[in-house]
Amino acid sequence: MSTMQQTSPVAMDQAKARFNMIEQQIRPWEVADATVLALLDSVPRDQFAPEALRGLAYADVALPLSSPAKEGESMLHPKAQARMVQDVALKPEDTVLHIGTGSGFTAALLAKQAKSVLSLEINPAIAKQATDNLRRANITNVDVRHADAVADQFKACAAQGSYDVIALSGTVAEVPQALLDLLKPGGRLFAFVGEDPVVRATLITKAADATYTTAQPWDFVAPRLLNFPTPSAFRF
Repeated sequence: MSTMQQTSPVAMDQAKARFNMIEQQIRPWEVADATVLALLDSVPRDQFAPEALRGLAYADVALPLSSPAKEGESMLHPKAQARMVQDVALKPEDTVLHIGTGSGFTAALLAKQAKSVLSLEINPAIAKQATDNLRRANITNVDVRHADAVADQFKACAAQGSYDVIALSGTVAEVPQALLDLLKPGGRLFAFVGEDPVVRATLITKAADATYTTAQPWDFVAPRLLNFPTPSAFRF
């Protein structure tokens, strides 16, 4: 009698879907970092998707996290999550602030490369689900908190000190200075910035003299993060 462990058809199908996602969606989006590609292969995205939508976990779509679906509450496209993680260029000693936990998948990818991740989610039910997802994935260096990141000028974020990386999993009209102030020298902030239909992936790097450089290497439409300030249309 053979003692070889059999692989279930479902697991085989998910593995094939994960491979196809990497080759057909992720690589064409200029994600070439071997570490990021390996993460996408080793962290099962389907385990972070809502149970009813796990068959679509590797499709090139945003998945709603609420039922009924609510605008702004979704799991980002895989290619956007991969490109974000590549762009912030994490190091093992980095501390990360992540705003917009969602399913927990982006936080998982960040945590696999960083020392620790504080991830804030404004919806308590989604925050609980993300916590459960991360626990099942045995990822222990993510602290998911139900919180409004913008409240009190980011004081909840500042309680942890400053960060090497800040990643926003959603769109803001502009990046508040109070959030940039939380970056350490050499720190990087990633956000989707703009107004529909022009939203740009934005990477801001803080120099040692507290000046900033900004790059906007690609465009993407992502859900808007709640309660972030909208600048006045009038400029003086």
